[in-house]
Amino acid sequence: MLNKPPKKILIVKPSSLGDVVHSLPFLNSVRSCFPKAEIHWIIARGLEGLLEGNPMIDRLIVINKDRWKKISGAASTLREVKGLFSEIRGEGYDLAVDLQGLMRSGVITMASRARMRIGFSEAREGSGLFYNKKVSGGRDVHAVDRYLKIAGALGCETDNPIFPFPLTKKGAEEGRKLREKFGNYIVIVPGARWDTKIWPAEHFGKVAAKLSVRCIVVGSVSDGKIAERVVGASRGNAVSLAGRTGITELIELMRGAKLAISNDSGPMHIAAALDVPVVAVFGPTSAGRTGPYGSRHVIVESGVACAPCFRKKCPDVKCMRGIAPEVVYEQVKKLIEG
Repeated sequence: MLNKPPKKILIVKPSSLGDVVHSLPFLNSVRSCFPKAEIHWIIARGLEGLLEGNPMIDRLIVINKDRWKKISGAASTLREVKGLFSEIRGEGYDLAVDLQGLMRSGVITMASRARMRIGFSEAREGSGLFYNKKVSGGRDVHAVDRYLKIAGALGCETDNPIFPFPLTKKGAEEGRKLREKFGNYIVIVPGARWDTKIWPAEHFGKVAAKLSVRCIVVGSVSDGKIAERVVGASRGNAVSLAGRTGITELIELMRGAKLAISNDSGPMHIAAALDVPVVAVFGPTSAGRTGPYGSRHVIVESGVACAPCFRKKCPDVKCMRGIAPEVVYEQVKKLIEG
């Protein structure tokens, strides 16, 4: 608990897409708790579209964290990091919150020189060394609820998680165009960051082929081939927009969807945050920790004994291959009819 309300708050949560979405109820809780505070957020380049235009955030500080990993750019990275540290030290933060819990985010939190630097007691890579207050988040807790534990430790209300996704002028226009073009539609997300989290593309296509509602396949540029395989198996009922939507467009596409069918992925969390029903296919990861948040969604799992294993590589991936398209289709049908 703080002795007095903070005037300036720094949130350190650069990535990833789904994790930033999970952090939004924390933002809502802290903003409601400290309405006069100035809130800054450190975000990774490429994800700033999730937070741009959000009236709860006074300033976004964008870092190129992916470039920091490249040895070839060490000199420019060092200059950028030194500039970042000097910049945040000059802000005079009262409170810095590390929701990332890694060495890099811990160092950034310490560099802020905030009066209170708070993070999780089980944070990884030794990042806990840089905090002067620690909160136990727990490991078998959904990420949303885990982040809210820090809000609770700050004296904020956490009983009613809300995902603040404001409708911007640009977003409203994008949404109008999408509705005019596609009408009633379902979004399919066949990609994922781990190969083991990917349900066979042809299975998604077979589900789409059975539906009377048009399906839109989304993903990054690298998901293009997977998306085309979904389209190829859909009997003409799916169209691919993979690689052709920025984050703002993706948000508005999800906002207008009747339903989403997805692997464990960032776009899945955007759908859930917008209260769009999700049929989520889970294998190596835990739906209890990172599943779509809320009660409207359906989790489909194979039930194999080795899942969840949290492995990024597997020679078999029977946890995903063992889920038949018919099983997913029946769950989608129930949600549509419901």
